[in-house]
Amino acid sequence: MGIPDLMSGWRVREPGPMRGEPVEFAELPVPEPGPSELLVRVRVCGVCRTDLHVAEGDLPVHRSHVVPGHEVVGEVVGWGDEAGSDFGLGDRVGIGWLRRTCGECRYCRRGRENLCPHSRYTGWDVDGGYAEFATVPAAFAHRLPDGYLDEELAPLLCAGIIGYRALTCADVPEGGRLGIYGFGGSAHLATQVALARGAEVHVMTRGERARELALELGASSASGAADPPPVPLDSAILFAPVGELVPTALAALDRGGTLAVAGIHLSDIPPLNYQRHLFQERTLRSVTANTRADAREFLEFAGTHRLLVSAMGYSLDEADRALSDLKEGRVTGAAVLIV
Repeated sequence: MGIPDLMSGWRVREPGPMRGEPVEFAELPVPEPGPSELLVRVRVCGVCRTDLHVAEGDLPVHRSHVVPGHEVVGEVVGWGDEAGSDFGLGDRVGIGWLRRTCGECRYCRRGRENLCPHSRYTGWDVDGGYAEFATVPAAFAHRLPDGYLDEELAPLLCAGIIGYRALTCADVPEGGRLGIYGFGGSAHLATQVALARGAEVHVMTRGERARELALELGASSASGAADPPPVPLDSAILFAPVGELVPTALAALDRGGTLAVAGIHLSDIPPLNYQRHLFQERTLRSVTANTRADAREFLEFAGTHRLLVSAMGYSLDEADRALSDLKEGRVTGAAVLIV
């Protein structure tokens, strides 16, 4: 099948609340791969909360009328002259959030390319996967584990990778007690990794179905988002973009505990009380994007530990409904566009 000149896809018309229809379905030109890039025919694209932040304007505009989407599973259908030979026509490939780094700054040289000040991101700086075709630099394309359907793989490419990095940042001790605040696409995958590593997991989230899923996956307890866990926590991860939960999660930590905030956007954090929230060497830290090493490690883990991926499917022309469902808490696990 040849490559057409035009494709169907979504773009951000004008950032704003979902009720104002900030995204529009349109006929768009098929992107041309750059010299070091692959052209990918999109099979599925996950719907991430970051896409919602881009659509609603919680994140600043980096590209006008950008095509959102950075959890892309597709097949290689072309490439630029300098893309190398690591991928062939028809190969299944993944496109994630981190699209490019400079490779030269002190952060890149230290193995912390997620902090590169020149980094660029799929679906924010460059058009993403809410469309029939997308491009990706060959050096940032991901090989995918076998044994998964396309719609199961898509959430692994951001939700899974970020959850994996958040676990690292949360510094969970061996056999430790981990609290999870918010239980969507990223949290339900991070929970499975933590359990496989021997952690005891306690989930705090607003949705009844999400609490049921947490228990089905093996969590020791599941309660309301602001409820105290039944035991003091060694570590916690805040996946919900709700700053009001930061003091709640810090107060639930035992001495020396760490809270990692996993989102790219967070509402304002209320004042903290030093004695209650930070004393006794409690740590509060953020999670910023991921490195390619994080992605490789997580995808290798997923290849050897079969993860249960809870995914709700939507057709490509239903992306606006998927984003609205995500905003209103009607998605259990992850939402995925079937292209």
